[in-house]
Amino acid sequence: MNNSLKGALLSGVIFPGLGQVRSGYYKRGIALMFTVSASMVVIVIKAVQQAFIVLEKIELEGGVIDIKTVTDAATQAVSANDSLIYNLGLLLIVICWIIGIVDAYLIGRKKDLEGRLGAGV
Repeated sequence: MNNSLKGALLSGVIFPGLGQVRSGYYKRGIALMFTVSASMVVIVIKAVQQAFIVLEKIELEGGVIDIKTVTDAATQAVSANDSLIYNLGLLLIVICWIIGIVDAYLIGRKKDLEGRLGAGV
């Protein structure tokens, strides 16, 4: 399997930035990994905060847990600001994922060409 395909698969299937790290472009790879990881952490923190808000609202309403109570509490707990944070986080992850795949492919392609030229093919 050639370097371009390996890099693209590592960054596309496993985790963004992994193809860059494997190809020796550590700063690029770590930057992509950090950005995606930080975005995921922010999304998880916001989701946990929303879950606690929903639980508090359910407790205040008598603690009866049924689907209508949970749905109503969740609807009231979500604000426009939280939706914006979720959407921006997801958008950042998708953009980094695409950049990671394309960049890893191009880096691998460059290495493939260098290998062919070095081998005299």
